[in-house]
Amino acid sequence: MATEGHESAPTAGEYIIHHLQHLQNGKMKGPADFSVINWDSTFFTIVIGVVGCWLLWLAARKATSGVPGRFQAAVELLVEMVDSQAKGIVHNANSRRLVAPLALTVFVWIFLLNAMDLLPVDLLPYIGEHVFGLSHLRVVPTADLSITMGLSLGVLVVCLIYNVKIKGAGGWAHELIAAPFGDKWFLWPVNLLMQLIEFVAKTVSHGMRLFGNMYAGELIFMLIALMGGAFALTTTGILLTLGHIIAGSVWAIFHILIITLQAFVFMMLTLVYVGQAHDSH
Repeated sequence: MATEGHESAPTAGEYIIHHLQHLQNGKMKGPADFSVINWDSTFFTIVIGVVGCWLLWLAARKATSGVPGRFQAAVELLVEMVDSQAKGIVHNANSRRLVAPLALTVFVWIFLLNAMDLLPVDLLPYIGEHVFGLSHLRVVPTADLSITMGLSLGVLVVCLIYNVKIKGAGGWAHELIAAPFGDKWFLWPVNLLMQLIEFVAKTVSHGMRLFGNMYAGELIFMLIALMGGAFALTTTGILLTLGHIIAGSVWAIFHILIITLQAFVFMMLTLVYVGQAHDSH
């Protein structure tokens, strides 16, 4: 809408809808269109993954046997925490050599992805629009269902690989048709169906849990940003601006706990699912 050559400010609904749109290679033709790529989520996921690996490499490279610095101490505490969790869930020492680093990578990666939500809502979208000419830009990859489901599918693949590695192809195939109700031939279809439902349910809930929490947090930040956008030299405008500052600060502090907790939960579920692949029914 325009009046006398000046564009009017977007409404609250238009503002939120605009910020919830991805930078895509095309329009989606249905609820699930796998030909559409969310370039913004893909870009930030890859870049932040590289940054996370670089930080871990930097900590390992600068590690000393003497009194550690703050950064080294923080990384060592994180590694010890993840390793202790892995030991409590995955009892096979040989498997932990891969599972523990995998869990550490998952935690650091998802924590950094979630931490993008702490940036000002309009900062990167404004830079993307006015510097790079991007029509839309969402900067929180874990608020994108395609990313969280991709991560959970990656965990599923690891679980399937470990099932075959630990039990053998024949042993795992037998488990698929013999658990949980027994190995009598007339129960095979029921057992197989239950196993498939379990794999699908774990994968979907794994990705949906992370997506739901981060999507809700992103929406709250947008609503708080709308309060700041209502600034005016009136009593209501000044109160809304003060509310924006207070609410934004409080929610950002609380959100630090949320993004850490969600990364921890995703990591723990990864360990649990991989640990289940080592157990025989």
